[in-house]
Amino acid sequence: MNRTVLTAAGVAGTVLLFLVWQSFFIVDQRQQALVLQFGQIQKVEREPGLKMKIPFIQDVVRLDKRLIGFDAPPEEIITSDQQRLVVDTFVRFRITDPLRFYQSVSTLAGLRARLPSVVNSSVRGVLGGRDSTTIISGERGQIMNQIRDSLNGEARAFGIEVVDVRIRRADFPDAISQSIFERMKTERQREAKESRAEGFELSEKIRADAERQRTIGIAEARRSAEILRGEGDAIRTKTLATAANQDPEFYAFYRSLQAYAQALQPGDTTLVLSPDSEFFKYFAEPPLLGGKK
Repeated sequence: MNRTVLTAAGVAGTVLLFLVWQSFFIVDQRQQALVLQFGQIQKVEREPGLKMKIPFIQDVVRLDKRLIGFDAPPEEIITSDQQRLVVDTFVRFRITDPLRFYQSVSTLAGLRARLPSVVNSSVRGVLGGRDSTTIISGERGQIMNQIRDSLNGEARAFGIEVVDVRIRRADFPDAISQSIFERMKTERQREAKESRAEGFELSEKIRADAERQRTIGIAEARRSAEILRGEGDAIRTKTLATAANQDPEFYAFYRSLQAYAQALQPGDTTLVLSPDSEFFKYFAEPPLLGGKK
């Protein structure tokens, strides 16, 4: 009988411990919880700690308090200047109303199934009023804030708050991008051709100017040379004239030496002259220089 009592007491203790275990649950500081009874929400636990529930009758659904990221599928929009853009958006949100969240979408999977249409609607509404240049190159911060505010207007119905919106990519569709690339390529080729033509024209001008400067320089050098040569010849003539006036015999001798040097150069030329020719005057009789004998 004692064994039966001990066994019954052990079973009762185990059942009691199990009931106690089932009566308590822990809410982490990163979470918030809903207590459900037969599918109906009985209470919302927002603060972390040890909480109580009715075992086997009530269930607990935990929801994250932290920021949750969502990648919206790429969406093609038409801008105010009638350009098509493919926009890729990233959204960060948090669950602020667990009761409404559970009643509207139940789970994160349910929210992710409904959120794309809401995000794309807001993105289309905001970006549709802007031109493609503004969307691609400027005012990104202001545009993203407008999308966030537009999203929050609809996101409250899901019990969430959109904290941040980022446009990760805003590009033209592939076909249009290729067309724009070809147009830009053609434009750059045209600019390159014009630059080459301008460069060739400039090089020809520089070359012509250099040639003109060269021609002028050569002409100036030749003119200076002719002037110097003329001045030298004048000095030479004057010197020879002075020498001839001072000593005619020496001047005649000097001129004869020049004639000898010019006529008696090495070569194949043959001269036939008489020994008593005037040409050999100074070979036969040395000159009396300075009038002395």
